Amino acid sequence: MTPRPATIGIDFGTTNTVVALTGPEGEATVVRFDAPSGDLATFRSTLSFQLHPGADGRTPERVVEAGPWAIEAYVEDPLETRFIQSFKTFAASAAFTETVIDNRRYKFEDLLAAFLLRVRHHAGSALDDLPPRVIVGRPVTFAGGSPNAGLALERYETAFQRLGFTDIRYAFEPVGAAFFFARTLRQPANVLVADFGGGTSDFSIVRFEPSPEGLRSTPLARSGVGIAGDAFDYRIIDQLVSPELGKGGTYRNMGKVLPIPQRYYAAFARWDQLALLRASRDMKDIRALARTADEPEKLDRLIEVLDDNHGYALYQAVSRLKMDLSRNEAATFVFAAGSIRIEAEVARAQFEDWIAPDLAAIEAAVDEAIAGSGLPADRIDRVFLTGGTSFVPAVRDMFHRRFDPSKIETGGEFESIASGLALIGRETDLDLWSERR
Repeated sequence: MTPRPATIGIDFGTTNTVVALTGPEGEATVVRFDAPSGDLATFRSTLSFQLHPGADGRTPERVVEAGPWAIEAYVEDPLETRFIQSFKTFAASAAFTETVIDNRRYKFEDLLAAFLLRVRHHAGSALDDLPPRVIVGRPVTFAGGSPNAGLALERYETAFQRLGFTDIRYAFEPVGAAFFFARTLRQPANVLVADFGGGTSDFSIVRFEPSPEGLRSTPLARSGVGIAGDAFDYRIIDQLVSPELGKGGTYRNMGKVLPIPQRYYAAFARWDQLALLRASRDMKDIRALARTADEPEKLDRLIEVLDDNHGYALYQAVSRLKMDLSRNEAATFVFAAGSIRIEAEVARAQFEDWIAPDLAAIEAAVDEAIAGSGLPADRIDRVFLTGGTSFVPAVRDMFHRRFDPSKIETGGEFESIASGLALIGRETDLDLWSERR
């Protein structure tokens, strides 16, 4: 039998990116990165841009970094670093056309290509010889108010072509996770895979049947919603941080008392927007409002968060709280950066109240997938939860209410999708599981 060519699966996520390769025996191996903090399989989906002085008065050199190296560059010099995270969330946004960094214009595909090139660089010899075929993960529903999936895939195509791929295919992320999970099956099963990322929550139901020729599989249904971990982050910020940065306050103009515009705080709903707000015309307006605000010290904090690029420190504080609340019934939120310190005690029940609208939307998407499969819930044999947000107790509870706990499994929360995507690349009938743009 002629060996099948190697394939590569790339799970470009809102928070983390993972790369996997298939070997000669068909196994999937996740690419490791020798990062500053140690060996990693997950590569943070971040970018940093810096201008380094040119030697002997020459033109300054633009240095682009990604992942842990971008974080390191930002931590070392936050004031001179343009730091961008969660930029996947505007992949499908027609409203986002470009951003200007150091007087250079970057479209989304430029940012993604720059990111992917640094991923390849830091992978070293593991990605020296890229196979022609890549299976790229895509959410069932892209993040954003009116996401344009066709636009997102067009942008992806341009970026991946710049790496030299000639056979680019796209598969739904929960389907990739399903292929990863199916390796453990020894008998036929209807499997529901729930993939919770930073920007989207995606669900897929697949029928798997082991056979002498290998694993047969039939897609039954899929659904998704552009709500996940980043939305939970925003609820925390909106409750604990934004009021200390002036949200809900007032300012005076021509003898009138007016509310401070809410749009400045809406930027905290998406991490990528903080970097854009810092470079927008709104900064001039915020500085002017601080001079006439009834509580100017709060606007001054907002200005410091944006001017001094405290967005990443805020992200870390929010992530710590979510992790602590996943383990404990209560936890302390602490955001300390520069002259700012915001501290509050938070009960898990409070957090669950804050995210209740998001949980309801996620539950509706789960029910949509089950209804679309044509199966009653008790005919779902196995449930596989993956992705960082799957650790949130309220998220897990929605599955424990619907299914026998013995059917629910977790594992490979950060590596399952990329591995499954690489395995899809070896399927005989690729059109059943993936598509070209």
